[in-house]
Amino acid sequence: MILSVSWRNVWRSKTRSLVILFAIALGIFTGVFNYSFYNGMALQRIDSAISTEASHIQLHRKGYLENPEEKAFIKDAEQIALAIESEDSVKATCYRFIVQGMIQSPTTSTGVKVLGVNPEKEQNITNLHDKIIDGAYFEGISRNPVVIGKKLAEKLKLKVRSKLVISFADASGYISGASFRIAGIYETSNNVYDNSTVFVRTEDLNQLYGADIKAGHEVAVLLSHSDYVPIKQHELKAQYVDLDVKEWRELLPQVSMLESSLDISMYIFMIIILLALIFGIINTMLMAVLERTKELGMLMSIGMNKAKVFKMIMVETVFLSLIGGLVGIAMGIAVTLIFANSGIDISSVSEGFGAMGYDSIIYPVLLVKNVVDVVVMVFITGILAAIYPAIKALKLNPAEALRMNM
Repeated sequence: MILSVSWRNVWRSKTRSLVILFAIALGIFTGVFNYSFYNGMALQRIDSAISTEASHIQLHRKGYLENPEEKAFIKDAEQIALAIESEDSVKATCYRFIVQGMIQSPTTSTGVKVLGVNPEKEQNITNLHDKIIDGAYFEGISRNPVVIGKKLAEKLKLKVRSKLVISFADASGYISGASFRIAGIYETSNNVYDNSTVFVRTEDLNQLYGADIKAGHEVAVLLSHSDYVPIKQHELKAQYVDLDVKEWRELLPQVSMLESSLDISMYIFMIIILLALIFGIINTMLMAVLERTKELGMLMSIGMNKAKVFKMIMVETVFLSLIGGLVGIAMGIAVTLIFANSGIDISSVSEGFGAMGYDSIIYPVLLVKNVVDVVVMVFITGILAAIYPAIKALKLNPAEALRMNM
Protein backbone atom coordinates (compact mmCIF):
# COMPACT_ATOMS: atom_id res chain seq x y z
CA MET A 1 0.00 0.00 0.00
CA ILE A 2 2.75 2.45 0.96
CA LEU A 3 4.50 1.82 -2.36
CA SER A 4 1.41 2.44 -4.49
CA VAL A 5 0.43 5.57 -2.53
CA SER A 6 3.98 6.92 -2.73
CA TRP A 7 4.11 6.27 -6.49
CA ARG A 8 0.85 8.19 -7.03
CA ASN A 9 2.10 11.03 -4.86
CA VAL A 10 5.22 11.41 -7.01
CA TRP A 11 3.05 12.18 -10.05
CA ARG A 12 0.49 14.42 -8.35
CA SER A 13 2.52 17.41 -9.47
CA LYS A 14 3.90 16.20 -12.78
CA THR A 15 5.67 19.41 -13.74
CA ARG A 16 7.57 19.67 -10.46
CA SER A 17 8.45 15.97 -10.49
CA LEU A 18 9.62 16.10 -14.11
CA VAL A 19 11.81 19.14 -13.42
CA ILE A 20 13.58 17.46 -10.50
CA LEU A 21 13.82 14.17 -12.44
CA PHE A 22 15.44 16.03 -15.34
CA ALA A 23 17.90 17.72 -12.96
CA ILE A 24 18.81 14.39 -11.34
CA ALA A 25 19.14 12.63 -14.71
CA LEU A 26 21.34 15.41 -16.11
CA GLY A 27 23.56 15.42 -13.04
CA ILE A 28 23.96 11.63 -13.01
CA PHE A 29 24.56 11.57 -16.78
CA THR A 30 27.35 14.13 -16.35
CA GLY A 31 28.90 12.04 -13.59
CA VAL A 32 28.65 8.73 -15.46
CA PHE A 33 30.02 10.14 -18.70
CA ASN A 34 32.88 11.85 -16.88
CA TYR A 35 33.57 8.52 -15.19
CA SER A 36 33.83 6.78 -18.58
CA PHE A 37 35.85 9.62 -20.13
CA TYR A 38 38.51 9.69 -17.41
CA ASN A 39 38.48 5.89 -17.28
CA GLY A 40 39.34 5.88 -20.97
CA MET A 41 42.08 8.48 -20.47
CA ALA A 42 43.64 6.54 -17.60
CA LEU A 43 43.48 3.14 -19.30
CA GLN A 44 44.98 4.55 -22.52
CA ARG A 45 47.80 6.21 -20.55
CA ILE A 46 48.53 2.98 -18.67
CA ASP A 47 48.45 0.96 -21.89
CA SER A 48 50.76 3.47 -23.55
CA ALA A 49 53.14 3.36 -20.58
CA ILE A 50 53.37 -0.42 -20.77
CA SER A 51 53.39 -0.92 -24.54
CA THR A 52 55.57 2.05 -25.49
CA GLU A 53 57.76 3.01 -22.56
CA ALA A 54 58.26 0.53 -19.74
CA SER A 55 56.80 -2.93 -20.54
CA HIS A 56 55.55 -4.91 -17.50
CA ILE A 57 58.83 -5.57 -15.70
CA GLN A 58 62.42 -4.38 -16.05
CA LEU A 59 65.68 -5.69 -14.61
CA HIS A 60 68.71 -3.44 -13.93
CA ARG A 61 71.93 -3.46 -11.98
CA LYS A 62 71.23 -2.49 -8.38
CA GLY A 63 71.32 1.28 -7.98
CA TYR A 64 71.16 1.99 -11.71
CA LEU A 65 67.74 3.63 -11.62
CA GLU A 66 68.81 5.98 -8.83
CA ASN A 67 72.13 6.76 -10.52
CA PRO A 68 72.02 5.75 -14.22
CA GLU A 69 75.72 5.48 -15.00
CA GLU A 70 76.69 3.98 -18.36
CA LYS A 71 79.26 1.72 -16.67
CA ALA A 72 76.56 0.01 -14.59
CA PHE A 73 75.47 -2.38 -17.34
CA ILE A 74 74.58 -6.08 -17.15
CA LYS A 75 77.28 -8.05 -18.96
CA ASP A 76 75.07 -11.06 -19.75
CA ALA A 77 71.88 -9.12 -20.51
CA GLU A 78 71.16 -11.10 -23.69
CA GLN A 79 71.47 -14.43 -21.86
CA ILE A 80 69.17 -13.26 -19.06
CA ALA A 81 66.59 -12.02 -21.60
CA LEU A 82 66.58 -15.37 -23.42
CA ALA A 83 66.27 -17.31 -20.14
CA ILE A 84 63.31 -15.25 -18.94
CA GLU A 85 61.58 -15.44 -22.35
CA SER A 86 61.35 -19.22 -22.02
CA GLU A 87 59.40 -19.00 -18.74
CA ASP A 88 55.64 -19.36 -18.33
CA SER A 89 53.43 -16.26 -18.68
CA VAL A 90 56.23 -14.35 -20.48
CA LYS A 91 55.26 -13.10 -23.93
CA ALA A 92 58.56 -11.53 -24.98
CA THR A 93 61.80 -10.01 -23.68
CA CYS A 94 64.53 -7.75 -24.97
CA TYR A 95 67.61 -6.00 -23.61
CA ARG A 96 68.73 -2.42 -24.19
CA PHE A 97 71.98 -0.52 -23.90
CA ILE A 98 71.37 3.07 -22.76
CA VAL A 99 73.55 6.17 -22.81
CA GLN A 100 72.88 9.83 -22.15
CA GLY A 101 74.30 11.80 -25.04
CA MET A 102 74.12 14.79 -27.27
CA ILE A 103 72.44 14.83 -30.67
CA GLN A 104 73.52 17.43 -33.21
CA SER A 105 71.99 18.58 -36.46
CA PRO A 106 73.36 21.24 -38.84
CA THR A 107 71.21 23.83 -37.04
CA THR A 108 71.16 22.94 -33.34
CA SER A 109 71.89 20.33 -30.67
CA THR A 110 70.19 18.90 -27.60
CA GLY A 111 70.59 16.25 -24.92
CA VAL A 112 68.87 12.90 -25.48
CA LYS A 113 68.55 9.39 -24.11
CA VAL A 114 69.97 6.94 -26.63
CA LEU A 115 68.63 3.38 -26.56
CA GLY A 116 70.54 0.64 -28.32
CA VAL A 117 68.03 -2.06 -29.25
CA ASN A 118 67.67 -5.20 -31.29
CA PRO A 119 64.96 -4.04 -33.75
CA GLU A 120 63.38 -7.50 -34.14
CA LYS A 121 63.25 -8.14 -30.39
CA GLU A 122 62.14 -4.60 -29.59
CA GLN A 123 59.06 -4.78 -31.80
CA ASN A 124 57.86 -7.78 -29.77
CA ILE A 125 58.03 -5.67 -26.60
CA THR A 126 56.96 -2.18 -27.63
CA ASN A 127 54.71 -0.75 -30.32
CA LEU A 128 57.36 1.68 -31.56
CA HIS A 129 57.29 0.11 -35.04
CA ASP A 130 53.55 0.94 -35.24
CA LYS A 131 54.20 4.56 -34.27
CA ILE A 132 56.35 5.36 -37.33
CA ILE A 133 54.75 8.28 -39.17
CA ASP A 134 57.51 8.88 -41.71
CA GLY A 135 60.18 6.59 -43.11
CA ALA A 136 60.55 3.02 -41.81
CA TYR A 137 61.49 1.13 -38.67
CA PHE A 138 65.27 0.65 -39.03
CA GLU A 139 64.89 -0.02 -42.76
CA GLY A 140 66.21 1.77 -45.81
CA ILE A 141 69.47 2.84 -44.13
CA SER A 142 72.33 0.36 -44.27
CA ARG A 143 74.81 2.05 -41.92
CA ASN A 144 74.02 3.58 -38.51
CA PRO A 145 70.23 3.99 -38.83
CA VAL A 146 68.44 5.94 -36.11
CA VAL A 147 64.75 6.36 -35.23
CA ILE A 148 63.76 9.62 -33.55
CA GLY A 149 60.57 11.26 -32.28
CA LYS A 150 58.54 13.76 -34.26
CA LYS A 151 59.01 16.53 -31.68
CA LEU A 152 62.76 16.05 -31.71
CA ALA A 153 62.85 16.01 -35.52
CA GLU A 154 60.96 19.30 -35.60
CA LYS A 155 63.26 20.78 -32.98
CA LEU A 156 66.39 19.76 -34.90
CA LYS A 157 64.76 20.58 -38.27
CA LEU A 158 65.44 17.11 -39.62
CA LYS A 159 63.57 14.69 -41.86
CA VAL A 160 63.92 11.07 -43.03
CA ARG A 161 67.43 10.33 -44.40
CA SER A 162 68.84 13.47 -42.77
CA LYS A 163 72.26 13.05 -41.18
CA LEU A 164 72.92 13.80 -37.51
CA VAL A 165 75.71 13.22 -35.00
CA ILE A 166 75.31 11.44 -31.67
CA SER A 167 78.10 11.84 -29.11
CA PHE A 168 78.58 10.57 -25.55
CA ALA A 169 81.24 9.45 -23.09
CA ASP A 170 82.54 5.94 -23.84
CA ALA A 171 83.76 3.24 -21.42
CA SER A 172 87.14 4.96 -21.03
CA GLY A 173 85.57 8.34 -20.31
CA TYR A 174 86.48 9.85 -23.67
CA ILE A 175 83.96 11.54 -25.93
CA SER A 176 82.84 9.11 -28.59
CA GLY A 177 80.34 9.49 -31.35
CA ALA A 178 79.38 8.90 -34.93
CA SER A 179 77.13 10.16 -37.65
CA PHE A 180 73.75 8.47 -38.05
CA ARG A 181 71.06 8.77 -40.68
CA ILE A 182 67.34 8.93 -39.86
CA ALA A 183 65.51 5.78 -40.95
CA GLY A 184 62.18 6.66 -39.37
CA ILE A 185 60.33 9.25 -37.33
CA TYR A 186 57.87 8.07 -34.68
CA GLU A 187 55.09 9.80 -32.76
CA THR A 188 53.58 8.59 -29.49
CA SER A 189 51.06 10.22 -27.17
CA ASN A 190 53.89 11.38 -24.88
CA ASN A 191 55.51 14.55 -26.22
CA VAL A 192 58.24 14.51 -23.58
CA TYR A 193 59.23 10.96 -24.55
CA ASP A 194 59.25 11.84 -28.26
CA ASN A 195 61.44 14.87 -27.61
CA SER A 196 64.09 13.07 -25.57
CA THR A 197 64.40 9.44 -26.74
CA VAL A 198 66.16 8.09 -29.82
CA PHE A 199 66.71 4.48 -30.90
CA VAL A 200 69.73 2.97 -32.60
CA ARG A 201 70.88 -0.62 -33.12
CA THR A 202 72.62 -2.33 -30.20
CA GLU A 203 75.58 -3.35 -32.33
CA ASP A 204 76.20 0.26 -33.40
CA LEU A 205 75.89 1.78 -29.92
CA ASN A 206 77.80 -0.93 -28.01
CA GLN A 207 80.68 -0.76 -30.45
CA LEU A 208 80.95 3.00 -30.06
CA TYR A 209 80.77 2.73 -26.27
CA GLY A 210 83.26 -0.14 -26.08
CA ALA A 211 81.03 -2.83 -24.59
CA ASP A 212 80.19 -6.35 -25.68
CA ILE A 213 77.17 -6.60 -27.97
CA LYS A 214 75.47 -8.91 -25.45
CA ALA A 215 75.62 -6.30 -22.67
CA GLY A 216 72.74 -4.05 -21.71
CA HIS A 217 71.56 -1.69 -18.99
CA GLU A 218 68.04 -3.07 -18.79
CA VAL A 219 66.12 -6.21 -19.61
CA ALA A 220 62.47 -5.55 -20.46
CA VAL A 221 59.86 -8.24 -19.88
CA LEU A 222 56.39 -8.26 -21.44
CA LEU A 223 53.90 -10.70 -19.91
CA SER A 224 50.92 -12.35 -21.55
CA HIS A 225 48.61 -10.56 -19.08
CA SER A 226 48.99 -7.68 -16.62
CA ASP A 227 47.51 -9.80 -13.81
CA TYR A 228 50.68 -11.91 -13.77
CA VAL A 229 52.92 -8.95 -12.88
CA PRO A 230 53.08 -9.40 -9.05
CA ILE A 231 53.73 -13.16 -9.25
CA LYS A 232 56.34 -12.92 -12.00
CA GLN A 233 58.10 -10.03 -10.29
CA HIS A 234 58.36 -12.10 -7.10
CA GLU A 235 59.76 -15.06 -9.06
CA LEU A 236 62.34 -12.94 -10.89
CA LYS A 237 63.46 -11.30 -7.65
CA ALA A 238 64.14 -14.76 -6.24
CA GLN A 239 66.00 -15.83 -9.42
CA TYR A 240 68.12 -12.69 -9.89
CA VAL A 241 68.96 -11.54 -6.38
CA ASP A 242 71.86 -9.40 -7.60
CA LEU A 243 69.59 -7.36 -9.91
CA ASP A 244 66.89 -4.78 -9.34
CA VAL A 245 63.53 -6.18 -10.52
CA LYS A 246 60.82 -3.52 -10.80
CA GLU A 247 57.35 -3.49 -12.31
CA TRP A 248 55.92 -0.66 -14.39
CA ARG A 249 54.23 1.01 -11.40
CA GLU A 250 57.62 1.46 -9.75
CA LEU A 251 59.27 2.56 -12.97
CA LEU A 252 56.55 5.13 -13.77
CA PRO A 253 55.20 6.29 -10.38
CA GLN A 254 53.25 9.16 -11.96
CA VAL A 255 51.23 6.69 -14.05
CA SER A 256 50.78 4.40 -11.04
CA MET A 257 49.44 7.35 -9.07
CA LEU A 258 46.95 8.02 -11.86
CA GLU A 259 45.71 4.42 -11.63
CA SER A 260 45.37 4.46 -7.83
CA SER A 261 43.79 7.91 -7.60
CA LEU A 262 41.24 7.53 -10.42
CA ASP A 263 38.48 5.95 -8.31
CA ILE A 264 39.00 8.42 -5.47
CA SER A 265 38.88 11.38 -7.87
CA MET A 266 35.67 10.15 -9.48
CA TYR A 267 34.04 9.40 -6.10
CA ILE A 268 34.76 12.98 -5.07
CA PHE A 269 33.36 14.27 -8.37
CA MET A 270 30.17 12.20 -8.00
CA ILE A 271 29.72 13.21 -4.36
CA ILE A 272 29.90 16.89 -5.35
CA ILE A 273 27.20 16.33 -8.01
CA LEU A 274 24.99 14.36 -5.62
CA LEU A 275 25.38 16.93 -2.85
CA ALA A 276 24.11 19.59 -5.24
CA LEU A 277 21.18 17.32 -6.20
CA ILE A 278 20.32 16.62 -2.55
CA PHE A 279 19.33 20.25 -1.99
CA GLY A 280 17.07 20.20 -5.05
CA ILE A 281 15.40 16.97 -3.90
CA ILE A 282 14.96 18.28 -0.34
CA ASN A 283 13.39 21.49 -1.65
CA THR A 284 10.99 19.54 -3.88
CA MET A 285 9.91 17.19 -1.09
CA LEU A 286 9.48 20.03 1.41
CA MET A 287 7.14 21.75 -1.05
CA ALA A 288 5.24 18.49 -1.46
CA VAL A 289 4.91 18.09 2.33
CA LEU A 290 3.73 21.69 2.82
CA GLU A 291 1.15 21.39 0.01
CA ARG A 292 -0.22 18.21 1.59
CA THR A 293 -0.23 19.44 5.20
CA LYS A 294 -4.02 19.10 5.55
CA GLU A 295 -3.98 15.69 3.82
CA LEU A 296 -1.19 14.39 6.05
CA GLY A 297 -3.03 15.69 9.12
CA MET A 298 -6.16 13.81 8.02
CA LEU A 299 -4.21 10.60 7.46
CA MET A 300 -2.67 10.81 10.92
CA SER A 301 -6.02 11.65 12.53
CA ILE A 302 -7.71 8.53 11.09
CA GLY A 303 -4.99 6.25 12.37
CA MET A 304 -1.94 6.31 10.10
CA ASN A 305 0.95 6.17 12.53
CA LYS A 306 4.04 8.33 12.23
CA ALA A 307 6.20 5.39 11.10
CA LYS A 308 4.04 4.93 8.00
CA VAL A 309 4.05 8.66 7.24
CA PHE A 310 7.82 8.68 7.56
CA LYS A 311 8.10 5.63 5.31
CA MET A 312 5.78 7.17 2.70
CA ILE A 313 7.86 10.34 2.40
CA MET A 314 11.06 8.30 2.30
CA VAL A 315 9.75 6.04 -0.47
CA GLU A 316 8.55 9.02 -2.55
CA THR A 317 12.00 10.61 -2.37
CA VAL A 318 13.79 7.36 -3.19
CA PHE A 319 11.45 6.89 -6.17
CA LEU A 320 12.40 10.33 -7.48
CA SER A 321 16.10 9.71 -6.96
CA LEU A 322 16.14 6.24 -8.49
CA ILE A 323 14.06 7.14 -11.55
CA GLY A 324 16.19 10.20 -12.29
CA GLY A 325 19.37 8.29 -11.49
CA LEU A 326 18.53 5.32 -13.72
CA VAL A 327 17.59 7.61 -16.61
CA GLY A 328 20.88 9.48 -16.15
CA ILE A 329 22.84 6.22 -16.03
CA ALA A 330 21.09 4.99 -19.19
CA MET A 331 21.95 8.25 -20.95
CA GLY A 332 25.57 7.98 -19.78
CA ILE A 333 25.87 4.39 -21.01
CA ALA A 334 24.30 5.28 -24.37
CA VAL A 335 26.64 8.23 -25.01
CA THR A 336 29.64 6.16 -23.86
CA LEU A 337 28.75 3.41 -26.35
CA ILE A 338 28.41 5.98 -29.13
CA PHE A 339 31.91 7.37 -28.51
CA ALA A 340 33.53 4.05 -27.51
CA ASN A 341 34.33 3.27 -31.16
CA SER A 342 34.70 6.71 -32.71
CA GLY A 343 36.47 8.31 -29.75
CA ILE A 344 36.44 11.95 -28.58
CA ASP A 345 38.88 14.22 -30.36
CA ILE A 346 40.70 16.54 -27.94
CA SER A 347 43.37 17.55 -30.45
CA SER A 348 42.60 21.23 -29.80
CA VAL A 349 44.21 20.80 -26.37
CA SER A 350 46.46 17.86 -27.27
CA GLU A 351 49.65 19.85 -26.72
CA GLY A 352 48.95 20.12 -23.01
CA PHE A 353 47.67 16.57 -22.67
CA GLY A 354 50.55 15.27 -24.79
CA ALA A 355 53.02 16.71 -22.29
CA MET A 356 51.44 14.39 -19.73
CA GLY A 357 51.39 11.40 -22.07
CA TYR A 358 47.70 11.36 -23.05
CA ASP A 359 46.36 10.57 -26.52
CA SER A 360 44.61 13.21 -28.61
CA ILE A 361 41.62 10.87 -29.11
CA ILE A 362 39.99 9.44 -25.99
CA TYR A 363 37.87 6.28 -26.09
CA PRO A 364 35.49 6.28 -23.10
CA VAL A 365 35.31 3.10 -21.02
CA LEU A 366 32.54 2.39 -18.52
CA LEU A 367 32.98 -0.59 -16.22
CA VAL A 368 30.18 -2.53 -14.54
CA LYS A 369 31.74 -1.58 -11.20
CA ASN A 370 31.33 2.11 -12.08
CA VAL A 371 27.61 1.67 -12.83
CA VAL A 372 27.05 -0.25 -9.58
CA ASP A 373 28.88 2.46 -7.62
CA VAL A 374 26.69 5.18 -9.12
CA VAL A 375 23.46 3.23 -8.44
CA VAL A 376 24.47 2.75 -4.80
CA MET A 377 25.40 6.42 -4.42
CA VAL A 378 22.09 7.53 -5.97
CA PHE A 379 20.15 5.25 -3.62
CA ILE A 380 22.01 6.61 -0.59
CA THR A 381 21.42 10.15 -1.85
CA GLY A 382 17.68 9.49 -2.04
CA ILE A 383 17.59 8.21 1.53
CA LEU A 384 19.62 11.15 2.87
CA ALA A 385 17.51 13.68 0.96
CA ALA A 386 14.30 12.15 2.35
CA ILE A 387 15.19 12.39 6.03
CA TYR A 388 14.59 16.12 6.57
CA PRO A 389 11.23 16.37 4.69
CA ALA A 390 10.04 13.20 6.47
CA ILE A 391 10.96 14.63 9.87
CA LYS A 392 9.06 17.84 9.00
CA ALA A 393 6.00 15.72 8.16
CA LEU A 394 6.22 13.93 11.53
CA LYS A 395 6.19 17.24 13.39
CA LEU A 396 2.74 18.11 12.03
CA ASN A 397 -0.02 18.31 14.59
CA PRO A 398 -3.09 16.54 13.07
CA ALA A 399 -5.60 18.94 14.67
CA GLU A 400 -3.78 22.05 13.53
CA ALA A 401 -3.11 20.58 10.11
CA LEU A 402 -6.83 19.93 9.55
CA ARG A 403 -7.67 23.58 10.32
CA MET A 404 -5.17 24.91 7.76
CA ASN A 405 -6.52 26.27 4.49
CA MET A 406 -4.17 25.38 1.62
